[in-house]
Amino acid sequence: MRLYDTDLPSRFWLGTAGYPSPQALLDCICGARPGLITCSLRRQGQGGEGFWHLLKEAQVPLLPNTAGCRTVDEAVNLAWMARELFDTPWLKLEITGDDYNLQPNPFALVDACRELSREGFQIFPYCTTDLVLCRKLLDTGAQVLMPWGAPIGSGQGLCDLNGLRTLRQRLPAVPMVVDAGIGRPSHACQAMELGFDAVLANTAVAQAADPLAMAKAMAQAVEAGRQGYLAGPINPRDLAQASTPVVGTPFWH
Repeated sequence: MRLYDTDLPSRFWLGTAGYPSPQALLDCICGARPGLITCSLRRQGQGGEGFWHLLKEAQVPLLPNTAGCRTVDEAVNLAWMARELFDTPWLKLEITGDDYNLQPNPFALVDACRELSREGFQIFPYCTTDLVLCRKLLDTGAQVLMPWGAPIGSGQGLCDLNGLRTLRQRLPAVPMVVDAGIGRPSHACQAMELGFDAVLANTAVAQAADPLAMAKAMAQAVEAGRQGYLAGPINPRDLAQASTPVVGTPFWH
């Protein structure tokens, strides 16, 4: 897939927080080969330069994020620091509007996206499934959207299927990545079967009993979902339809 004039080798994206150890994270990256990895600048502050070197060692495109920001000013300031530190115009824009479900603040997202786009940042906004919000983010400069599947870290899967379907149907040409709420490979596969372009997972992998095995399973599920979507699945029916021809059957009514 191609985003902001950059080709990514995989539609599975991986977050880098909460792993049992740095080596476990590196193993997951090497084993699943995600299209990109995300990293919080605040995480950099905790892990120091060693963590940054570990990410560079993985040789996977990096998407810095503004996780933990609650205001436009916080996000903008962190974005400038991220661009200087990671030497990339890419930014996953996150601004929290509620501390309980970590729901994005739609109003602050639009304001920050507008300001950062003017400054040359290439924005990946983390948002809800609100169609009007998503259109506003596109109007203010974003070329990619990252609607949530469910609250971050909840593992609930895709809680608003109608909202996600609506986004895909109404914005067919916009690259969209389902982010947050993914708990199992089946959730990732379902998102891809809906026609989304990629899936980002973090907690489901980092906190799995076997993170490496889960990372590989997620990557395979994303690929299976994509292939299923491209294959054109049948629509569900209310009644059964025999898969074996019944013409000529002696007792068929």
